[in-house]
Amino acid sequence: MSMRKRLSVSSTRSESPLVLSATPNPDSEEWVAAWKQVLAKDIIDSPVVAVDAETSVEEACEILLSKELICLAVRTPQGRSPQPLPFYGLFDFADVNAFLTLAATRHKIGVDELREKPRVQEILKAARDGKVPAHLVSNLSEKNPMEVLPHDANIVSLLTIFSRGTHRVLIQAPFSTSEYLGMVSDRGLLSWLAKYAQKTPTLLRYLSVPLATLALPSLYLYLSVIAAKASDSVLDAMKLMSDEGVSSIAVVDDETGGLLSAVSVTDIGRIVVPAQSNQVLTTPLKQLITRIKEPDGSTDGADKFPVYSVSPNNALLYAMQKLLATSAHRVFVTEEAPMSSSPSYSSMTPTNLCGIVSVVDVLSLFARLANITDIDPTRMQRHRRASSTSSNDSYRSSGSFSHRSRSSSRTSLQRLGSVSSLEGFQMRWADRVPVPEK
Repeated sequence: MSMRKRLSVSSTRSESPLVLSATPNPDSEEWVAAWKQVLAKDIIDSPVVAVDAETSVEEACEILLSKELICLAVRTPQGRSPQPLPFYGLFDFADVNAFLTLAATRHKIGVDELREKPRVQEILKAARDGKVPAHLVSNLSEKNPMEVLPHDANIVSLLTIFSRGTHRVLIQAPFSTSEYLGMVSDRGLLSWLAKYAQKTPTLLRYLSVPLATLALPSLYLYLSVIAAKASDSVLDAMKLMSDEGVSSIAVVDDETGGLLSAVSVTDIGRIVVPAQSNQVLTTPLKQLITRIKEPDGSTDGADKFPVYSVSPNNALLYAMQKLLATSAHRVFVTEEAPMSSSPSYSSMTPTNLCGIVSVVDVLSLFARLANITDIDPTRMQRHRRASSTSSNDSYRSSGSFSHRSRSSSRTSLQRLGSVSSLEGFQMRWADRVPVPEK
């Protein structure tokens, strides 16, 4: 019998002011009226950096790293059907993760399944030819749909897009459909709303309610929270994120299930891409956490081990501030005391992971305040899970850490096989995927 369980939250929550305020009231009408006066272009938080369609995946990723960017815009390939936009799509570390996972598991894709995935066929053919262009991997993760707003769009227009799971929006320049002022991220909008609340006492009171009283879709998932054990490998985490359609996962203690930290596709990309050896993919997550959460804390003064957890009793504003402080797309909800920020990984905390609060979850609450219809913060994740590029069902069924059946990282890597077994697959990163031992 499955140990996975979901708590029926309808019996444990009371209607919160945020939910009730979907019905117009003087306070919410005042807030929304103010939001409509602020233009999306005024909160642009990153430039639009473009690369040619034929730029290799490796070159595109090196641009992300060298310029410390979160996303690239890939130009439309020559010969493609005419499009009103100059860009074919977006490219980020989630796409890199999806590509490397495909490289590691492509031998598991059956002939019939491959016929139904022409894009995967194109990628494998390009790999055999020696170069995979960025346009083939653009939005391979299905987390990067390209959304565009005009220069005079406002905050409410951004909320409409972000409340359905999109992470970034391009803002067009005036009088042009081919030039862009910049890009707004969902986290950039969250930051603006947090600052607006600090100047608006009535909204600040609303945001002071406990998370447990809010209609958050993933607050009580319990064993369905997507997590990996500290002993699992980097490659295990990459596969799990790709299969489950998420950009980050919890890392839990092998024995107790207590939350230790979190790992994202960006964290992994910044470690895997520059690596010169395939050994990085066999690195246990416990070691990876130490590398990525303690970069130069002794010299830069940053928190060496950011705390990625909140409790159901914490205020919504606190969760917003935690999301912003950790630069994370999600924080994990624990029913016990939040995990320690000390560098100790011998957690004896009993299993306490009960849910998540994501940026899109919070923005969907603000969207309700603005009376936006068709709000569904989990829509894109459901779509990504349904159309995962991987066909390894044994990983897909392991959304809960309690279901892990891996006896060791070596066992899981043997299941994944070797990318180098595909003749002519010359991608340098793909060659790092470990060859299974005989």
